[in-house]
Amino acid sequence: MLSKIDHLGIVVEDLEEGVRVYSQSLGLEVTHRETLDDQGVTTVSLGIGESTLELLSPTRDDSPIAKFLERNGPGIHHVAYAVPDIEEALQEARDAGFRLIDEFPRVGAGGKKIAFIHPKSTLGVLSEMVQSI
Repeated sequence: MLSKIDHLGIVVEDLEEGVRVYSQSLGLEVTHRETLDDQGVTTVSLGIGESTLELLSPTRDDSPIAKFLERNGPGIHHVAYAVPDIEEALQEARDAGFRLIDEFPRVGAGGKKIAFIHPKSTLGVLSEMVQSI
């Protein structure tokens, strides 16, 4: 069902500081920046090999990313896996007994189809399935 790690999501308090650290200090290239108003987050993607680091910063206090930041501080938020067919991957996850946060795919950054698996099903790691369109 999973083909590769698509990206690692990293929550940061200060998005511009995060971009500075990962781009200027570590030499990664910013490949995409987007604000998702419905999710209350701004994302910045930085390319690294075949994968991406996705910096996440809340745009409002009631967003899931703001709540994560309040509970845990900055750090790794999720691991995202590329899937060729997200509907099929969701069905396989259901059949395997995984607890899904998203029963159906939704649109994420870059217009990709995304769905999350609850961390209680994946040994404490929030996991995201991503299908590029």
